[in-house]
Amino acid sequence: RWIKFEEKVEDSGERWSAPHIPALPLHSLFQLRTCLQKGTMLLDLDALSFKEIIDKALAGQPEEAEMEPELQERLAALLLRQPQHQPTKSPLQLLTELGLSPCRGGHSAWPWLSHWTSLQCHQPGAIPMLAHVFCCLLPFFSGKAKSRSEPGAQLSETPLKEQLRNRFKKKVPPGAEAAHVSIGEVEFLKKPFAAFIRLRQGVALGSLAEVALPSRFLFILLGPRAKAKAYYEVGRAMATLLTDELFQRVAWQAEHREDLIAGMEAFLDEVTVLPPGKWDPSARMPPPSCLPSPHRRTTTHPPDQQSHGNGDVAAAGDRAGLRHPHSREELERTGRLFGGLLRDVRRKAPWYGSDFSDALHPQCLSAVLYIYLATVTNAITFGGMLGDATANMQGVVESFLGTAFAGSIFCLFSGQPLTILSSTGPVLVFERLLFSFSQDHNLDYLEFRLWIGLWVAFFGVVLVATEASHLVRYFTHFTEEGFCALISLIFIYDSLKKMLSLADTFPINWQYRLDNVTSYSCICNLRRLLNPILTCLTTSAPSSTPLSAVCPSPPVTPAGLSRTQCLAQGGHLLGTSCQYVPDITLISFLLFGGTFLSCTTLKRFRSSRYFPAAVRKLVSDFAIILAILASCAIDATLGLETPKLLVPSELKPTNPARGWIVFPFGANPWWVCLVSAVPAVLVTILIFMDQQITAVILNRREYKLQKGAGFHLDFLCVSLLMVVTSFTGLPWYVSATVISLAHMESLRKENATSAPGEHPEFLGIREQRLTGLVVFILTGVSIFMAPILKHIPMPVLYGVFLHMGVAALNSIQLTDRVRLLLMPAKHQPDLAYLRHVPLRRVHLFTIIQLMCLALLWVLKSTVAAIIFPLMV
Repeated sequence: RWIKFEEKVEDSGERWSAPHIPALPLHSLFQLRTCLQKGTMLLDLDALSFKEIIDKALAGQPEEAEMEPELQERLAALLLRQPQHQPTKSPLQLLTELGLSPCRGGHSAWPWLSHWTSLQCHQPGAIPMLAHVFCCLLPFFSGKAKSRSEPGAQLSETPLKEQLRNRFKKKVPPGAEAAHVSIGEVEFLKKPFAAFIRLRQGVALGSLAEVALPSRFLFILLGPRAKAKAYYEVGRAMATLLTDELFQRVAWQAEHREDLIAGMEAFLDEVTVLPPGKWDPSARMPPPSCLPSPHRRTTTHPPDQQSHGNGDVAAAGDRAGLRHPHSREELERTGRLFGGLLRDVRRKAPWYGSDFSDALHPQCLSAVLYIYLATVTNAITFGGMLGDATANMQGVVESFLGTAFAGSIFCLFSGQPLTILSSTGPVLVFERLLFSFSQDHNLDYLEFRLWIGLWVAFFGVVLVATEASHLVRYFTHFTEEGFCALISLIFIYDSLKKMLSLADTFPINWQYRLDNVTSYSCICNLRRLLNPILTCLTTSAPSSTPLSAVCPSPPVTPAGLSRTQCLAQGGHLLGTSCQYVPDITLISFLLFGGTFLSCTTLKRFRSSRYFPAAVRKLVSDFAIILAILASCAIDATLGLETPKLLVPSELKPTNPARGWIVFPFGANPWWVCLVSAVPAVLVTILIFMDQQITAVILNRREYKLQKGAGFHLDFLCVSLLMVVTSFTGLPWYVSATVISLAHMESLRKENATSAPGEHPEFLGIREQRLTGLVVFILTGVSIFMAPILKHIPMPVLYGVFLHMGVAALNSIQLTDRVRLLLMPAKHQPDLAYLRHVPLRRVHLFTIIQLMCLALLWVLKSTVAAIIFPLMV
C-alpha cells in the first residue's frame, strides 16, 4: 500500500514494513507505458458497483484484444473474489493474539495460493494521497481471525467490520478517495489484459479496499503465467505514479489516452536512475525529512535548459525561498494620517471573535502554564533589579501589577496578541541613569519620569500617524538575527549567572576532607552574655539580697540553641563548618540542569519512535509543565532548603514614601516638563526599535500567520500604555523577544493526519488572544497565590529560562552557520544556501555577524547600553 511512501507486508505476514521510498525497475515504467498505450482506457465512467465496472471494462476492450465471452466470465468471476486484507493492529491486539493463537511457524503465510491453482495474484489496493486520492496495495493475506472473510468468498457490496475498525484510517486525510491496482497471472489467458479506469464520481466499492473510502481510479493487469515478477513491478509502478502529486493532476484532468501518456512522460523526465552494483536494490530508503513542493517542480526549467554547475538556473526557486522580503501589505504606506493604523484595525476586526474561540484547545492550557511561570520569574527578576536601581521606587510589586495591567490591555487591543510584554535591559539602564540624574540634581524621580513618559506617548502617536512603522521593511535578516541572538544570549547568560551566584549564598566547603570529619563543628558562643554575670558575682552585695535579684539568670545551654535563636540572643556561631550549607548548591545545579534537559527532551518527544502519535503530541505540548512538576517533586522529596520563588503577599508600594498616583506638578520646577522632551526622544527611539524588531521576528512568513500583523496598532498600544504606567509609577513595557518566541513555539499547529513515514506538516500558529490574557491575569493575582508558588525552586525556573534562550538561539540561521565553521566540508549538511553561495563567503558573513554581536555585547555591558537598539 502507499499513502505517500510504499509499505509492504513482511514475509511473516504479521506486520507492515516501515514506510520507504519505492525503488522501481526502469523497465517496469516502460512496460506500464505500453499498457496505457494498448490497454483499455475508460475515462469518466459512470458506474455504481465494482461488478458494473468490471463488466464495462471487459466490454470496452479494443477489437484486436477482445476476449471470448467464456474467458470474460471467468475473468470477471476471478476479479470479484474477496481479497484478504492485512489490518493495522494495536500493540494490545498483537499481545492478545500472541497469547491466544496457536503457533503458526510451520504453516504457509499464504495458504490461499494453494487454493487458487489458476491464479497467483497480488492486488495493490488503496493509497491516500495529497490530492485527496487514496491508493493502496492490498495483499490477499489469509489470517486465522474468524471475522475475516474466507478465501474465495464473493466481494461484499458493503464494508466489512474490519474495514470500519481499521486503525489505519486515522492516517488518511479527510476527503480522500481510493485508487485500486490489481495485478496477477492467470493460466487461462493467452495474452495480457490491461485496463485503466477513472470514474466520474467517487463510488464506495464495498469490501474491496483496506479501509472504507470512495474509489475513483482503478488499474487492472492480468496476463499469462511465468511473468508474475514483471506484473508485480508494473503494478508497483502504477501505484507509485498515482501517489505523485503532479501525475494525480494529469489523471484527474485527462480527456484522452494521450494526456495520460504525456503525464507519464513528464514523470519519466524527473526519474533518477541508480546504477546497478552501486547500491542494494533490496535496501529500503527511508523517507526524507522534507519533500520539494509540487509548485517548485512545475516551475523548474526543462533539463536541456539547465546547467549543472554550482549556480544552475534551477536554483531560482531555492534562492527565492532564501529571501525574506518585507514588502507586505501591512508595511505599505497609505499617504494618509493614521492610514496604516486604520488598515490594521480593519484587518484585525473580522478576526476578533475567533481570537477567543480558537483558544479552546488543550494546547493553549499548556502554553498558559508555561508562559505564566516564565512571566512571573521575569517580573520578579526585573522587579528586583528595578528596586536596586531606583531605591525601591519601583520594585517587585510594581513589576507584577504593571506586567498584569499592560499585558492584559495589550492582548485585548493589539494587532499581534501573541506578543508578551516585559521590561527590557535598555529600559532598565535608562531607569538607573534617570534615577541617578534626579538624585544628583535634587529632582523628584517619579514626577520627572512621568513627563518623560507623556512625551514618549506623544511622540509615539506622531510616529503612528505618520506611518513610521513602514521603515520596518528595511530590516534585514542580518538585523533580526543579531537582535534575536543577543537577547537569547542574555537569557542564557543571566540564567547561568543566577545559578553561579548560589555558590556565594550557599558556599561550598572546598577544604572538606573526610579524614578530618571529627574536627568539623559549629557551636553557639554566648561569651558576651556570660561576662556580665561573672562581673555581677564578684561585686559586693548585701547578704540579705537574693542573688537572682542582683544578677541575671544564666542563658540556656548553648547546645540547645538553633542558629536563629543564637543570633537573636546576641551570640555568634563558632566553628569550622558554620558558614557552609551542605547539599544546597549541588542539588540546585542538578535541578537546573535536569529541568533544562527534561524540557529539551520532552519537547522533541513529538518526533520520537515510542508510543502512539496522540501520546507523543500530548507529552510534547505539556513538556515544560511536566519538566517543572517532575523537578518540583524531586525537590519536595529531598526536603532540602533550596531557594524558592518568593512572590509579594501584600498589595502596597515597595517604597512607603510613594503612593499609587504620581502628580505632574508640585515637586519639580515648571521647566522640567519641557526639558523632559529631550530624554524622551531617546526613549522613543529605544522603544520603537525594541518593539518593531521583535514584531518583525514574530511576524516572519515561516510562521504561516493567517490573521495578519498590526505594526502600527501594536506601537500605538505600547505608546498609550506609557501614559498609564507613568501616572501610576509602574515600569515601562515593550515586547519581550525570547518569551514571545517561546509563546509562539508552544502554540505550533501540525496536521493531525500524516502519512506513514511523513513528518507532520507545520500548519502555522494557533493565533488567539486568550492565552496571553490569562497569563497576565494570573500574574496579577499571583500575589494571592504566594502559598502555592513558594514551593517552586528558583533553579527550576532558571532551567526553563535556559531552555527558552537555547530554543530561541537554535531558531535562527546564524547558529547553523556557526556550526559550519567547526565542520569539515564533507560532513556539512546539504543546506540550500551552500549550493549557491561559496563557502568562504558564508564563513565571512558569519564572522562579520559574530563580530557585530560581540560589539553589541560589550556595548550592552556598559552605561551606553541605552543606545544598543540603535546599534542593532
